[in-house]
Amino acid sequence: MWFLFVLAIISSIILILCVTLAIAAGLYFLAELVEEYTSITSKIIRYMIWANLVIQFGLGIFESFPISLLLCNVIHQLCNLSILKTFPYFILTSPSFILSLASLGLNHYWAFAFFGTKYFPFLEVLAYFTISLWMIPFLFFVSLSANEYVLPTTSERGPLINNEDDLVSHYFSNNKKKYGLLYFFNYIKDLSWISPQKQF
Repeated sequence: MWFLFVLAIISSIILILCVTLAIAAGLYFLAELVEEYTSITSKIIRYMIWANLVIQFGLGIFESFPISLLLCNVIHQLCNLSILKTFPYFILTSPSFILSLASLGLNHYWAFAFFGTKYFPFLEVLAYFTISLWMIPFLFFVSLSANEYVLPTTSERGPLINNEDDLVSHYFSNNKKKYGLLYFFNYIKDLSWISPQKQF
């Protein structure tokens, strides 16, 4: 009896490791896609935000969700739309970013309070949290590494040029190392004990 229990623990650990590696590979692939197709990613996120606003309208009509929860989610989605104006750059001190984080936290609180008082099947609760709350912030998180390799433009904040340098030489001489999601995955990929190099 104990031998099968030990085998179950070992197989659970193996399955957890496989799922973790699959999630990491998927995140790496998504980060590569976002980095390659930044403008398409911005359009996809914009369409998903508009679809989320339509979903809030449907939840209010067909499921009679509380108005406070729906309004908080609408404010959150409108803040996400204003964050997209500077995509792929994220200004952490902007009012729209701070309001987006605050409305996300408040939305979680009201959603937990609502689902705690009224019974819904687990899949419906998970569907609400996934589509209404987690999808857009997850896409923003994956796209954090997209601005690491974008060339500078004149619309960037702060002076990029002084009197003796041109734009390109100033950018490459002052470009600091960025630490994003893609950098982290590339660092793990380059570790020799994880991916051994072929020896000839």
